[in-house]
Amino acid sequence: MVRSELELRNVHHSIPGIIKTIEPLEPSKLSFCLVPRKSYFLNIANLNISKPFDCSSFISGSSFVYTALKTHKTMKRILILFLAFAIASPLFAQQIQQVPLIEVEGYAERKIAPDEAVFSINLEEKAFKVPDAVNALNKKTQALSDALKKAKIRDYKLVADNYSVDVNRVYQGGTSRDDGYVARQSLRIVTSVTNEDLQKIVSAIQNSGDMSYNLNFGIAETTRKSLENALLTDALKDAEARAMLIGTTLSIRGLRVFSVTMEPNYRPQPMYSMNAKVAMAESADMLVETDNQTLTKRVYVKYTY
Repeated sequence: MVRSELELRNVHHSIPGIIKTIEPLEPSKLSFCLVPRKSYFLNIANLNISKPFDCSSFISGSSFVYTALKTHKTMKRILILFLAFAIASPLFAQQIQQVPLIEVEGYAERKIAPDEAVFSINLEEKAFKVPDAVNALNKKTQALSDALKKAKIRDYKLVADNYSVDVNRVYQGGTSRDDGYVARQSLRIVTSVTNEDLQKIVSAIQNSGDMSYNLNFGIAETTRKSLENALLTDALKDAEARAMLIGTTLSIRGLRVFSVTMEPNYRPQPMYSMNAKVAMAESADMLVETDNQTLTKRVYVKYTY
């Protein structure tokens, strides 16, 4: 509450919530009263208050004006940063384009014989009830597992994945109808190419019921990872040699690396190369011929000078 006579002159709001000039004011006689929230645009001059004056109704306006001042400053800073970024981006891009660059490709490859054999088996069973379809599928899986154990096959791994049960929907004559359920599962028998029990695995699959399978040969993940660093080193050395050759031929000195980009790893497709020689039912010989696979690594290196 202020009980002194106040003179407020030349008070003008050109921007909502922002006071530009207040003069003259004596700090000893003023308890800092701000304009109320609703007074966005005011022009006050020669206002004399000669009686006790209560500022309580103006207190709420102080927080409003303070918030408006902070918001205005923050927006101003954001606008300045945005404009600076918009101006600097084209200049930076133009500067990169003006840097002299030589881009070379580095390539490396390794030919390696497949070391992994994978038997892929897809099981499918249909029934009018879900439990019946699931039980029939589980029985086939268990039969295969028992046959492999009974054959005393060494060094293998049986992996079951991609298990699903769906409605068996039949389409006929432009219409569809539900005919029970179908359960599916994928099995993989993983072993080494040099395993002498490959024919025993084939016999175990055939003796386990009505199962079709595919045999493919590939490179094991552990072997692939062990060669990754060696391939990358060879590819980088190849890129460096090409860059040095260009620099020497064109008399360019002071070549240095500007950026390096690596091509995503390429996984060679499994090789289906199996010769099954079964002249008679009692013949158990299987000749396997595999082709070498190629692992590659490609890099792109930019040099500047």
